[in-house]
Amino acid sequence: MNFYEHTIIARQDTSPSQIKQIQDKYSKIIENNDGNIVKYESWGLMHLSYLIKKNKKGNFLHFKIEGNGKTIKELEKNEKIDKNLLRFLTVKVKKLDLETDYFKKTEDMEKK
Repeated sequence: MNFYEHTIIARQDTSPSQIKQIQDKYSKIIENNDGNIVKYESWGLMHLSYLIKKNKKGNFLHFKIEGNGKTIKELEKNEKIDKNLLRFLTVKVKKLDLETDYFKKTEDMEKK
């Protein structure tokens, strides 16, 4: 089994319930294709570097996956036809970093 980090950018006008549905939909696809979700992170609504399909912001969802090529192929095939998604990216990694939360707000940031 290989390790992958998979990030999805959903449209900015997606409601929290729709975000949950997107998460559930792609989690089931991963698990039905011999994959395992090691960690899921919702990074929230963030600014995009440039306009994508007339959107300035996007909801970021990040999966850390253990699976094979078939899992990723099926996942990306379904994402290409989903109108709620702006972009997706899959990166194969040697090992997963499970400790670091890059977009989690710390107490120091909240005090400023």
